[in-house]
Amino acid sequence: MSQKKISQFRNIGIMAHIDAGKTTVTERILYYTGKSYKIGEVHDGEAVMDWMQDEQDRGITITSAVTTCKWNQSVIQIIDTPGHVDFTVEVERALRVLDGAIGVFCAVGGVEPQSETVWRQADRYSVPRMAFINKMDRVGADFFGAVNSIRETLRANPVMLQLPMGSEDTFSGIIDLVHMKQITWDDETKGAEYATDDIAPEFEQIADEYREKLLEAISEVNDEIMEKYLSEEDIPVDEMMVAIRAATISRQIVPVFCGSALKNKGIQPLLDGISAYLPSPLDVPPVKGIHPETGDELVFLPRKKGPLAALIFKVSMIEGRKLSFARIYSGKIMAGSEVFNPLLKKKEKLSRILQMHANKRERLDEASAGEIVGIVGLKESGTGDTLCSQDSPVFLEKMEYADPVISIAIEPKTHADQEKIDSVLEKFTIEDPTLTVRKDEETGQTILSGMGELHLEIIISRMLKEFKTNVNVGNPQVVYREILTAQTTGRAVFEREISGKAHYARVGIRLVPLNRGEGITFASTAGEDQIPEQYIPAIEKGIRESLEGGYLKGYPLVDIAIVVEDGEFDERSSELGFSVCAAMACKDALDNASIGLLEPIMEVEVLVPDAHMGDAISDLNARGGKVESINSKAGIQIVKAVVPLAKMFGYSTALRSASQGRGTFSMKFSRFDKV
Repeated sequence: MSQKKISQFRNIGIMAHIDAGKTTVTERILYYTGKSYKIGEVHDGEAVMDWMQDEQDRGITITSAVTTCKWNQSVIQIIDTPGHVDFTVEVERALRVLDGAIGVFCAVGGVEPQSETVWRQADRYSVPRMAFINKMDRVGADFFGAVNSIRETLRANPVMLQLPMGSEDTFSGIIDLVHMKQITWDDETKGAEYATDDIAPEFEQIADEYREKLLEAISEVNDEIMEKYLSEEDIPVDEMMVAIRAATISRQIVPVFCGSALKNKGIQPLLDGISAYLPSPLDVPPVKGIHPETGDELVFLPRKKGPLAALIFKVSMIEGRKLSFARIYSGKIMAGSEVFNPLLKKKEKLSRILQMHANKRERLDEASAGEIVGIVGLKESGTGDTLCSQDSPVFLEKMEYADPVISIAIEPKTHADQEKIDSVLEKFTIEDPTLTVRKDEETGQTILSGMGELHLEIIISRMLKEFKTNVNVGNPQVVYREILTAQTTGRAVFEREISGKAHYARVGIRLVPLNRGEGITFASTAGEDQIPEQYIPAIEKGIRESLEGGYLKGYPLVDIAIVVEDGEFDERSSELGFSVCAAMACKDALDNASIGLLEPIMEVEVLVPDAHMGDAISDLNARGGKVESINSKAGIQIVKAVVPLAKMFGYSTALRSASQGRGTFSMKFSRFDKV
């Protein structure tokens, strides 16, 4: 694969709301590019990209899967990402290393809550995008409504390159507005064969109208096209395509395609669009990093012969072995060679390099700039770490993750399970940076914290099915935060003999509440004659660890300014002494403090038929929710509200009951607020 030119690579992600058809689109892409010999269906549990047992059982994508296929002259590396809000970290990790993305939208639902979330994530990483309006065969399909929702809800500039020929049960093919042709598919060959013809008379008028709108849209973002358009000159197809590509890569437009992946219509033109309009690694800005010692900004151009710069964006534990997924931005790696991890300041050996196809893999001798590969052999490097050469060290930008909002307690059923549980959870935390594990010292239980009920449910399910570890599971608990409501001071003296050595320290501190979201800050106003500089880090460590353990209910204290005001030392003083003394001073300050609780507040969007809206709103009100807006779309009411997470347990059952099984909802973390 490394013989391919960098300009031929297309590193893309497929992203959308749950159930918009991302995985079905990917399965068709694999079939028509010859990567799969048959079409895997999500509803049969046979999708190639949904290879985990839980994904097949539930019909949803949980973990992002990587695959590589070829279309014409392009090498397309695809990451199929989850649509459920509990797994947005998987989308975040994928977008960090992609050059382009396809947003899949349901022709009935248009822009849905999670598609908005992933779109905003792609905005953050400046990823050029195309849109694919899927499910044109469904009852209620509205192509123009879906395009309009992209414009209004996402504040994007969608430009239609295609029109559907009919909709719902009359959907028969597409009109290509760039080449002014119609494309229809042969059902007998599962869409593998298709015909390109002149546009049928009944579609000529609408095709002419929207071709004019397409030219108008391109002329607004391209001066050369503008001149020809105003002069009413003919604009060659090649020039149009170059202009569309440039505007897509600069994120001025979002080209819109359409089809029905399930009915095998619209995929080949989408593949043509990926090749023609989405960027190669050469078309996006070069990756930037920081020199670990000098702090200077470094730029790495996508060159095979440049210095190595690669980012590990995901780690999986498959069959007991650690598999690291890496995007190579510059340089090349070879099987059996060594790479340098500047964060750990260690060399690691690459025992094998793999080209990935979901959970199947093919060995490579080497891989270079532009490629996304699996690596076996990295013992200590983890998600977000940079791989480089020791003589050209660099830190690429680290990824940041949201804090967990929900916890459950687990305990092993047997002594044999106790021995397995720690190693299984260690594997999960290596794979998933949003899962945290801690031991409750009082009860001896293990506390798992994650992004939502489904997230933790999947973890428990994998423990049982994959690792045969049996556990008792407690009810989900909300992860609260503690805050100061007024400033407080604390003093402590530590004078003790430990292991035959005397220790002495005195510390006085002040804790001041900060605004929400400002975190914990630390400063010292004590003079060198009161506390020498060498002991300040130990004091900070002692206080921060105390705050982490909370005071009222054991939840972390947040948004506090720590100020060390005074202290005292003598020849017996040590870092240990000052660290313990600082923790004691912190406890003294908290003993006299006024402390409040913050709880996670969730943004909830409920889709419910008109007839059941009253019951749905009454239920939200009973849960302490505040309805912020109500909009209607095709007989469905869309209710947006904010509700405390503590009141949302069991909501899916309540909504099904209130709407006779026809209501759906999605939920994402909004903020912490006072209980």
